[in-house]
Amino acid sequence: MDIKDIILFIVSIVTAYLSLFIVRGKNASINKSFAMYILFVGLWALGLALFDLSNNVTYSIYFAKFYYISAAAIPMFFLYFSLSFPKNNKVSKLKHFGIISSFLALVCLIVFTKGFILTDVYLTSPKTVKINDLGYLIYAIYFIIIILLSYIKLFRTYLEYRGKNQQEESQLKLLMIGTLVPYLFGMWFDLILPYYDYSYIWAGPPFGLAVVLVILYSIFKYKLFNIKVITTELLAAALWLFILSRFLLSQTFEEKVMDGTLLFLTLVVGIFLIKSVRKEVEVREKIQKIAIELEDANERLKILDQQKTEFISLASHQLRGPLTAIKGYASMVLEGDFGPTTDPIKETVSKILKSTSDLVVLVGDFLDVSRIEQGRMQYNFEHFDIAEEVETVITELKPTIEKAHLTVSYDIDKNQNYSVDGDRGKLKQVIGNLIDNSIKYTPQGSVHVWVTRKENNKILITISDTGVGIKKEVLPNLFEKFSRAPDASKTNILGTGLGLYIAKKMVEAHRGRIWAESAGENKGASFFIELEGSN
Repeated sequence: MDIKDIILFIVSIVTAYLSLFIVRGKNASINKSFAMYILFVGLWALGLALFDLSNNVTYSIYFAKFYYISAAAIPMFFLYFSLSFPKNNKVSKLKHFGIISSFLALVCLIVFTKGFILTDVYLTSPKTVKINDLGYLIYAIYFIIIILLSYIKLFRTYLEYRGKNQQEESQLKLLMIGTLVPYLFGMWFDLILPYYDYSYIWAGPPFGLAVVLVILYSIFKYKLFNIKVITTELLAAALWLFILSRFLLSQTFEEKVMDGTLLFLTLVVGIFLIKSVRKEVEVREKIQKIAIELEDANERLKILDQQKTEFISLASHQLRGPLTAIKGYASMVLEGDFGPTTDPIKETVSKILKSTSDLVVLVGDFLDVSRIEQGRMQYNFEHFDIAEEVETVITELKPTIEKAHLTVSYDIDKNQNYSVDGDRGKLKQVIGNLIDNSIKYTPQGSVHVWVTRKENNKILITISDTGVGIKKEVLPNLFEKFSRAPDASKTNILGTGLGLYIAKKMVEAHRGRIWAESAGENKGASFFIELEGSN
């Protein structure tokens, strides 16, 4: 075995290995066509090596038919690659039929027509052959036409992407220029020169491998497949081939044993290394895929949440008008603006008025939430006494307090200054919400409200009750949106879980704090609002 046969075997081994891991890629059409292209380059090299080593004319002719068929498959799969590149395009049935039928027709001519390309082989050193001019011309025309069609398709795709996609444009340019040169050399040594001198036909496969390497470089450069896995496999394969070459070229038995042992050890270690890298990459790809899916899902949820907020805002605006009208007319009926009414009618209209008033509050909460989430909540800051607003709220809630048969106490040190800079209406709404909640969730007992000024210039408003209390597991989420205690509906059916969320957002907009404390179920609760005082 001389050096040219070793080169041919190395090409066949490298290409066989490359085709195995390329076909595992994600882009099925591109990968399969490229893998088959690489495989037939290897088979072409193998057939040439066997042809050169054969000492039998009949076998030599069989090997020649084998490598001519393998060589004919190379441009066919390169055409498939160019048709599907770069976006994994599907090849139409008509094109597929034309490509396959022309290849099969050529194969049938080579296999079943005696002496279609080579009419005879002479066992000289190097081997010489007698060529059938017509058959060789048909074969050359087929080969050149398929190659031309491939480059025409690549050039059209290049024109399609030029100026639109820089990466695809650069990739196509690299493929066309980088593969054309080795293709021309390969065709010279294996298609044109053999007609005159057959001794250099072995030089074609290395150029075929060069085409493969150019495409692989494009893969590395533009990340078509996983670079880490391919790099590891290529380095391992290069090491194996180097040691295999040493083994084949070794002269003594000791060298063969040493190189053979080293080859076996590197094979074992390399296989384990490749498996571990592949597993690591697969795990990372899965994590990356999950992260991307979660990110996409999160974006969709944000869009849905925004749409929900906009819908609630629109619906609340549309509901507010009719509810205000119902409330106004019900109030006018009770006040006798439409004439005297009977007691049953007054009782019914009173229920309508109360239900409508409750609905107006709920619609107001939904509007506040939508404004807060859309960043449209407006605050009109002014200098005022917060203690006076607390007292006003208690006065306004007096009918509700009396109806609930509760005792409400209010403590304040009138010698202190309770001025704050804030939105009077928004803070009054928060305080009213908290005191109203204490009344609703206190079936019997008392509600205690007091305002104090702390040494650090903070003003603390405390609302404490002897009501149903709050469970420990509920407290951390009490101020979240739509958060309610599991049994809260037993005491307050109309609650939505929005009031405390709105209160928290409004207090935070004033750079304040709001929180709740409770010793547990049926042990009452205390709510605290801490604001920055002003002079």
